[in-house]
Amino acid sequence: MPVLRRHQGPLRVLRYRVDGAGLLEEVLVHPPGGIAGGDRLEYALNLGARSDVLVTSVGATKWYRAGVRTAYQTLDATVEAGARLAWLPLENILYAGARPVISTRFRLAEDATLFYADVVCLGRPACGEQFDDGCWRQCTEMERDGRLIWLEQVHFEARSIMASSPAGLAGHPVVGTVVYAGPPLPEALHASVRGLRVRGYASATQLPDVWVARYLGESTEDAQRWVREVRAAVHPHSHGRAVYEPRIWST
Repeated sequence: MPVLRRHQGPLRVLRYRVDGAGLLEEVLVHPPGGIAGGDRLEYALNLGARSDVLVTSVGATKWYRAGVRTAYQTLDATVEAGARLAWLPLENILYAGARPVISTRFRLAEDATLFYADVVCLGRPACGEQFDDGCWRQCTEMERDGRLIWLEQVHFEARSIMASSPAGLAGHPVVGTVVYAGPPLPEALHASVRGLRVRGYASATQLPDVWVARYLGESTEDAQRWVREVRAAVHPHSHGRAVYEPRIWST
């Protein structure tokens, strides 16, 4: 199987592995371990027809205090006919004073499948640091055959009323999102995911073109546990077989 890997700068693919069912596991690593003001990380993925790929990361992405300088991360992914992508990096941790702009765009063929997960932690709750300075901006787009099927934009200013509002984060520092673009989930499966026991709050909605699940809580570990339980429930529907977890998650 021909493989092309190209990088400029420290961001790179640590390794890849193909499991017995043909799933390609890619592990991303950014050796500096964090993103400072003025940094720019760019990902470009192109999944060929009928490929099956899981992308994850070695550790959390840390967004450091930036002063007035913005830091950027962009992902542009194309998923061709019959291909399946699971985008499962570990969490984004926004230090007080961080100013990230995270832009993500997926272009899906008519029968391509995407399982996308995103966990963001505002501040560092474990050491008592709140996200009381800075700005979090994020845009996530999904297209299917050139038609927009999902668009979400976040513009969250530190100390915003949305941090405490019931219509926002309701005082919780950790937010998780799962978006599944593929064949609609059966009602029984949808109900079982909504019924998962979590430390925090979670729910899910089946929309015309995507299935969306949300999490609010106090811990990135709890959020990631929820993401993996959701994936374990959805995977037999999307892949026709039980899920497995990448080895890197156990190290």
